[in-house]
Amino acid sequence: MTLENSRELYDRALSVLPGGVNSSVRAAIQPYPFFVERGDGGHVIDADGNRYIDWVMGLGPLLLGHDLPQSVESAVQKQASAGPMYGAPTEIEVELAEFVARHVPSVESVRFVNSGTEATVSAVRLARGYTGREKIVVMQGGYHGAQESTLVEGDADSPAPSTKGVPQSFAEHTIPVPFNDTEAVERVFEERGEEIAGVLVEPILANKGIVSPVDGYHETLRKLTREHGSLLIFDEVITGFRVGGLACAQGKFGITPDVTTFGKIVGGGFPVGAIGGRSEVIESFTPSGDVFQAGTFSGHPVTMAAGLETLKYAAENDVYDHVNGLGERMRSGLTDICADQAPEYTVVGTDSLFKVIFTREAPVEGGSHCGSGCEQRTDCSRYTHCPKTGADVASAEVDRWNRLLWPAMREQGVFLSQNQFESQFVSDAHTEEDVEETLEAYKHAL
Repeated sequence: MTLENSRELYDRALSVLPGGVNSSVRAAIQPYPFFVERGDGGHVIDADGNRYIDWVMGLGPLLLGHDLPQSVESAVQKQASAGPMYGAPTEIEVELAEFVARHVPSVESVRFVNSGTEATVSAVRLARGYTGREKIVVMQGGYHGAQESTLVEGDADSPAPSTKGVPQSFAEHTIPVPFNDTEAVERVFEERGEEIAGVLVEPILANKGIVSPVDGYHETLRKLTREHGSLLIFDEVITGFRVGGLACAQGKFGITPDVTTFGKIVGGGFPVGAIGGRSEVIESFTPSGDVFQAGTFSGHPVTMAAGLETLKYAAENDVYDHVNGLGERMRSGLTDICADQAPEYTVVGTDSLFKVIFTREAPVEGGSHCGSGCEQRTDCSRYTHCPKTGADVASAEVDRWNRLLWPAMREQGVFLSQNQFESQFVSDAHTEEDVEETLEAYKHAL
């Protein structure tokens, strides 16, 4: 495998782009990233002609793969040919909002924006404006975009910015707690409940390598926020219209948040974000309310057309059955390989998400462990060792990933996320052959 063209492109990029990339994680591949020339179904081809099975899928939005079905492609081309954008309302944005509201249990009203980050920024402002409070509870190791309110680390007693450029005074309004720690979040609400505008949480910790909620955790969040007059905000930028199908992860878990943020699939692979929820809350946005929110490209007609046709295609063509079935096969196959070759590692995921976490401390003996990805079952023989927080994932064996697994998988034509903490995604364009080829690559790489 040669990467000479990618190396030359990276050298050029370094002279005009900070770090040679436009999103930091793209530079995580060492010694330099490969540059993609085009997508093909469930694969990508790089600038040197190398072909990879693609389990990154644009970091999640490509539910249908790189080749758009004819109905989606036609809708995009028709809308684009009518003009790039107007700065005025269009019928297609109403239709997409109606589709989302019809299928997602908690959503009555929707405001479209342009990215997942913009969605969570707006949701935090909405929670503060609606409640008249300032504090936001977030999960340690969660990710809600590149915004000041959530680029925060530490704990409830000592929050601090996780990056330069965020003032300490901003971080003081954010309360980080460990995901899945019921006692910690109950203590925070007992001590500061009247100050808390909302709890912002991924229903599955999906950015930090996939961590499922323990039984009753989301129910506790729902109970606490209702009792204290706070908003429960589900960040479904990753899980939305992937986990739980059209009902999203909240439908899968049977929890109804007050507000939900979306991105990724709701735009069919085009730049998008959305904030949905109870009409009483969402209508606090201007012009119906007093919480300012606006954007020139919000509700972009080409994005709206792509999102609507993607979701309609998924609903009408058994896409979720297909991708979830392949996800099940991938996780069960990885579980078998790890049991044989690396029993200390943990296979995680659900529906069309999967990941191997290189946990350092776990029992090597077999037993009644989850056979197709960690489910946080208390009767599982590995329950006390499986990752339950972002810190658990972050303490995994990073060196092995960087030094051995990723280089070996790349040589065998498998494209995984840029670091071991990010999810892998199955698309409708993937096949059983892609799964079996990837499992075989794992056997050689582990």
